Order: sequence, then structure tokens, then C-alpha cells
Amino acid sequence: MFGPTSSLTGEGRSDRQKVRAGSVILSLLLCVAVSANIGCKKQEQKVTKERSVNVRVWTAETRSLRPFVESIGTLKPYEIVNVSSELDGILKTIHVDEGSPVTRGQVIAEIKETDYQLAIEQAKAILKQAEAALANAKQEHLRKEALYREELVTKQQYDDIVARLAVAQGDVERAVAGLDLAKEKLTKTRIHAPMAGSIKEKKVTAGDYIRNGTLLVSIIRTDLLKLSFSVSEKDVGSLRAGQDVSFAVDAFPGREFRGQLKTIYPSLEEKTRSLQVEAVVTNADRNLKPGLFARVTLYTGSARDTVVVPITALLYDNSTTKLFVGEGDRAKERKVKIGRKYGEFMEIVEGLKAKEIVVTVGQNNLMEGVLINVAR
Repeated sequence: MFGPTSSLTGEGRSDRQKVRAGSVILSLLLCVAVSANIGCKKQEQKVTKERSVNVRVWTAETRSLRPFVESIGTLKPYEIVNVSSELDGILKTIHVDEGSPVTRGQVIAEIKETDYQLAIEQAKAILKQAEAALANAKQEHLRKEALYREELVTKQQYDDIVARLAVAQGDVERAVAGLDLAKEKLTKTRIHAPMAGSIKEKKVTAGDYIRNGTLLVSIIRTDLLKLSFSVSEKDVGSLRAGQDVSFAVDAFPGREFRGQLKTIYPSLEEKTRSLQVEAVVTNADRNLKPGLFARVTLYTGSARDTVVVPITALLYDNSTTKLFVGEGDRAKERKVKIGRKYGEFMEIVEGLKAKEIVVTVGQNNLMEGVLINVAR
């Protein structure tokens, strides 16, 4: 009885084992399928989770610009003349004050002339006396000459009258020179302005006793001015006399004034490593005043076409300058060579063309190939 039963039991156990094996295989297949499905979902999630960087952009453009150098300068008088007295005496009157405009040749002060008029009268009297002595010597010379020819006087006597005549002639010449000098001194009691301009400083008042060389007034020329400023060592090679200069002053906001470079000093200042230069400025309306500070632009060449980008677009890495451009929806890194600065823009000499899209905001967060989103 037990034999057949045992046989059936063995077969049943074998079937159960087969079922279990099938279940295991099915479970493995399900796991593989689930794992593959999860992997795909993770890959899809990874793709959909790529984040874009918000940026702002600017289109590179070509502009016709003149190379220039910027500086800070000061306006100075074109000329300063210190007017002094050439005589001693009491200042009778002075006709100008600080700020007074004057013309060339205008009488600005007068010295009391009484003493100098008397000197002229004295010189005239001396001249008369010398002329009388000369006339007498001439008559004496004529008589002695006739007698000498007849040998009625000695040669010594004749030589004496010749000498007296020469002395008399010299006395007249000296008297004439003395009279001319006295007249010249009288003219110098009226002191004239040597040039047109304005009185910068008055040092005396009427009634003062002044001496030869006493400073009376300072006159500055204001129809022309000097604009003095400095240029850094690296820009010295581009300087040329006659270059155009424009400048602005706070006293006249919104106005632009112009001049021309005239003076280039021969040596640099050692402490600042800069070179002092001066431009000539026409000031026909006298609005500009010496002493005003000026923001100066010196143009060092003619206008030329150049590609420019905002300075904010540039990134600096040691000696390398770079920026990012947008190509489609991706950021591309560009190494560029920069030139001159033009206000808020920088010249790009190499590495960029006009009309390319340049990132100006957000470039610090970019890398090569990063997805970008242009903010509107």
C-alpha cells in the first residue's frame, strides 16, 4: 500500500518544485522589467530637470569712434602780466579795481607829475645854456681859425678853441638827451595796460608813495585760456600738438567746450608717472574763468569703425579676458582681445563680430554649453 502512495507523493513534490522555479523566474523577469522602467523614468527625470540660467543679452555692434584719453584739468590764464612803476613818486590815482576789464594801452594809474614837469624845465634851461656856450665857441673858433691861417695865433691857441668847440657840442648833446629823458619820465607818470584782459589783483591805492619796481596790478588775459592736465605714461606716445580737446565744467552743465593741444612738456613727473600738457581754449565771451576744474577728453586719432560691447559683459581671469555669447539656447565662452574704453563700452579687437549676442547679466553663473534663458 505504501509503495504507490510514495510514488505519487514524489511526483507531486516535483511538480511543486517546478511551479516554484517558474514563480522565481517570473519574479526575476518582473524585477528586471520594473528596474528597467524605473531607470527610464530616472533618465527622463534627469533630462527634464536640466536647469537654465537666466541672463540678459546685448547685440554687439560696430560704431564709428575716435580714440581718446580722459583726464581732469584746470583752466589757467593764457598770460599774466605784473605791471610795475618805473618811477618814484606819489600815486595820484588808479583807475581800475579787481575784475575790471582793460584794453591794450588803457591808462590804469597816474603818478603825481609835478617833479617830472620841473625836471623838464630844468633840462630845457640846461640845454639853452649849452646851446649858448656852443654858439660862443663857434664864433671863437671862426676868429681863431682866421688868425691861425694868418699865423697870428699859435697852433696851441687854435687847438684849444677846437677842443672847447668839441666840448660845447658834447654839452649840447648831453643836454638834449637829458631833456628827452625828462620828457620820457613824464610820460611814464601815466601807466598803461600792456595788453587787454582783466585786473586780477590790485596792490596799491591812491596816495601811496611808490618806488621804481613797485607792483601796481596784475593783468590776466581772458579771451584765451590754457587748459592744463596730465596724461598717463602709457598714452604719451599718442600725443601730438594740434589734437582736438573737449571738456566740460560744472559751472555750465550740459555744455561742451573745445580747444587744441599746444604744449607737451618735455619730461614726466616721477611720482605720478604722468606727463603735463596744455591746450589753448578760445574764450571770446569770457564765460570761462581761470581756476575752474574740467573733465577733459583728448582725441588722439581720427574716427574709425570698431566693435564694442558693454563693459559689464567682460570677465577677467588673470591675463585673459573673456565673455559669453548666446548660440541658440546655449552659452559659448569666447576669449577676446580688448582695446580702448569708450565711456561704458569697450572696444573688442579680436574674438567677436558685430551682431553676435553677448551676455551682459548673469555671465558669472555660466559655463561652456550651459542652457540659457534670455530674460525679457
